[in-house]
Amino acid sequence: MKRRFIIFLCLISMFFAVNAQETERLMLSGTGNDKTVNWDFFCTAGANSGKWTTIPVPSNWELHGFGKYNYGFDKDTLRGKEEGLYKYKFAVPAGWKGKQINIVFEGSMTDTEVKINGKSAGAIHQGSFYVFKYDISKLLKTGDNLLEVKVSKHSSNQSVNNAERKADFWIFGGIFRPVYLEALPKAHLERVQLNAKADGFFEANVYAAKGADKISIQLYDNTGAEYGEVIDAAIENQIRIQRDFVNPKLWSTEFPNLYTAKFTLYKGNQIVHTISKKIGFRTIEVKERDGVYINGVKMKFKGVNRHSFYPTSGRTTSKSISIADVKLMKEMNMNAVRMAHYPPDGHFLDVCDSLGLFVMDELAGWHGNYDTKTGTKLLGEMMENDENHPSIIFWANGNEGGHNRELDNLFAEQDIQKRPLIHPWEVFNGFETTHYRDYNYGIGNYDYGHNILMPTEFLHGMWDGGHGAGLEDYWKTMWNNPLSAGGFLWDFADQGVVRVDKNGFVDTDGNHGPDGIVGPYHEKEGSFYTIKEVWSPIFFEHREMTVGFDGSFNVENRYAFTNLNQCTFEWRLEELTNPISVFKNGTATSPSIKPFEKGILKVDLPKDWRNYDVLNITAKSPNGETIFTWSFPITLPKDEVNKLVVKTGKSKVNVVNNASTYEVSANGIDVVFDKTTGLLQKVKNAKGEIPFTNGPILQEGVNNFKNFTHKTIGDTVVISSTFERKENFNTLEWTIYPSGIVKMQVKYFPLAYFTTFVGMNFSYPETEIKGVEYKGNGPNRVWKNRMKGNQFGIWKKSYNTSATGEPPFLYPEFKGYYSNMYWCKFIGRNNTFKVYTDQEDIFFRLFTPKKSKDTEWDNMSPTFPNGDISFMNGISAIGTKTQKPETTGPMGMKHVFYDFEKEPARALEMTLYFDFSGN
Repeated sequence: MKRRFIIFLCLISMFFAVNAQETERLMLSGTGNDKTVNWDFFCTAGANSGKWTTIPVPSNWELHGFGKYNYGFDKDTLRGKEEGLYKYKFAVPAGWKGKQINIVFEGSMTDTEVKINGKSAGAIHQGSFYVFKYDISKLLKTGDNLLEVKVSKHSSNQSVNNAERKADFWIFGGIFRPVYLEALPKAHLERVQLNAKADGFFEANVYAAKGADKISIQLYDNTGAEYGEVIDAAIENQIRIQRDFVNPKLWSTEFPNLYTAKFTLYKGNQIVHTISKKIGFRTIEVKERDGVYINGVKMKFKGVNRHSFYPTSGRTTSKSISIADVKLMKEMNMNAVRMAHYPPDGHFLDVCDSLGLFVMDELAGWHGNYDTKTGTKLLGEMMENDENHPSIIFWANGNEGGHNRELDNLFAEQDIQKRPLIHPWEVFNGFETTHYRDYNYGIGNYDYGHNILMPTEFLHGMWDGGHGAGLEDYWKTMWNNPLSAGGFLWDFADQGVVRVDKNGFVDTDGNHGPDGIVGPYHEKEGSFYTIKEVWSPIFFEHREMTVGFDGSFNVENRYAFTNLNQCTFEWRLEELTNPISVFKNGTATSPSIKPFEKGILKVDLPKDWRNYDVLNITAKSPNGETIFTWSFPITLPKDEVNKLVVKTGKSKVNVVNNASTYEVSANGIDVVFDKTTGLLQKVKNAKGEIPFTNGPILQEGVNNFKNFTHKTIGDTVVISSTFERKENFNTLEWTIYPSGIVKMQVKYFPLAYFTTFVGMNFSYPETEIKGVEYKGNGPNRVWKNRMKGNQFGIWKKSYNTSATGEPPFLYPEFKGYYSNMYWCKFIGRNNTFKVYTDQEDIFFRLFTPKKSKDTEWDNMSPTFPNGDISFMNGISAIGTKTQKPETTGPMGMKHVFYDFEKEPARALEMTLYFDFSGN
């Protein structure tokens, strides 16, 4: 027993001896916006300045009521005056005696002067987004130590301001990333640079402080098991180690396999220092005039630009925010992210490594750049902190003209992996990355250019424009063009700041900040779902559910590394009824379809499948995440009308032919039509009047309905206009059935060859609406150039006045266009009515959304017809911040119709059935 106890004590001693040789860390601040530490604070200018108080660290001081809020374009009246003074007392652990102690700042904006016990820790650091440190071993004392930090919001180095401060984003001040002490043995590993290739080749540059004579490296897989043999090497100040490993599991966005490389430094047989690094085996290769290859596979990047940002804490984030951001990007079926426009928090790169996302890491610069001396230092800090992340496959030297070309060679010189360098917005290094090209010009370049095409910003979102709107057209061309490597949308989330000086108002600085696919708190906008479908790695060819359908779907595998037999497919047949849907469901055998190949997914449906309304197919990734759910309607609108619209009844249809109106009543329903125009004037049921009137008024067509007559045909009454080719070529016909159902049939010709939209309008007071319930595609509204992303079903929506990108960021919005209408129930405050159609591809429109402030070019043009409620054969598109609708691709262009004066004349039709009973 005694012997066992002695062995136990020895093991414990060995455990602590080994772990004592790891780099030790003492947090002085919190770790992010979810865990902070209060420091003493003094702000020199702006709100709450001129007095000592406290502030959480890390944070941006504006978000805590200090200084002044600045967007990059504004004229800062406090420029050069706004500074933050910090004080914090700390004690160093007794066990750290004799070690090298560094103080580490992960990010401080911007000029940062550090003192320990009244003495300077080193030169003032200039540059906001970079990890920097000072060796403060000689400045420390026993007991309490005083840390003093002075942070200037704007730099005394004008090149730093040009690169970081004069930019299209919020400008904050403060120590916004964590601060901590790290303790290292005198002999320690200063830096390791790793390169792990897809063929198993592994190399490391090792930099060590003097005092050790041997190093060993051991790799471990994700279970903790040893992988490969241990590598031993004699140590000098700098050495390069190379080995080959057999059949490593490769890192990619689809299979982010990681290994741990543990480096152990020895003095004789004694361990003096150990560090561990996550690595991924993967190879990046750029083939000139061809593309970017990862692990030998040619890639299409489905990317987005992402700021380090959160509305309540500015640039101070947390690992949980990083996880949420990456999960949302992957939920949209993205595989890449570009850092805009500076290096991110380290935990964001960790999450990209572990969850699988390609990264373009960027040295700051936006139309302006760092001078060479400053840029060289900051580039080195970025490289040392970020270089070993397998997720990083590109470096970017500034953005949109903010490229210091004297720094270009340093990327290759300092990067052991020799990752490709990009100049976003330029034709550079074999890449064409120009931003925001119009579809026609850009696609022409795609067809006739010679560089690898990869716009680092395209489809600049603003409010509800861009992102999903236009993406389908762009992506069709990008996918099919061999020179296209994909691209990056601008940008991920609305940059809305919670203003403590405005009672919590979320400020996007007008139209500068609402550029996101998601809202400030990650609220999903309509484009989120469009992107999810368009960028799905599984592509379903269009399929009509006809009588002869045998359950076979033509599909394309757009994964790069995944066979579709690694995915799962679930099907669900639904009979859409209210309030409960009847359904059958099952799974389909996953077909073996290799990446970039086509094949057939066979769904074994029950014999009665045509008795259902819709077939939904949900695909899930190898990890079980939902890729997308595709809807295939089985019943058609005419089937719905035949099933639900009752025309017969015991009631008789009565008509009163007045001098100016037709008053018609049937089964408790009273309707009044204008005798001259044929327009609906009044509707009433047993509950009272329904304020649905003044229609149909044609949009982009001539209301030349004339010469109305009425007649009784069997038990129905028909009121119709008279067709005459020159004067009254559009026709309107009302049919009133004994059941009280009112049928409207319009045949009409658009006013012009090119039309923004076509359809007809009715009046309905917006103050009367409570909500709608409809059968069609939902739940999100659509635009002509943003049709993807919805499912077919029955949707119930309450009225709201939400405007995309503005508080209260409540989605989905209510007002706007909706597609594939079968029927819609309009729920009023005092009465309801229902509208059916027997036609396919009919849109309905609910009121007019707020038109948010556009740019001076008025590019978005979110156009809506007149009236309040509309039923449309064609709807309008929406533009982006930088492009008008028609320049986002064919779907964004106006509708084109035949000239009705030419033979054969082809009229558009609209048939609606109105149930005004209120039941």
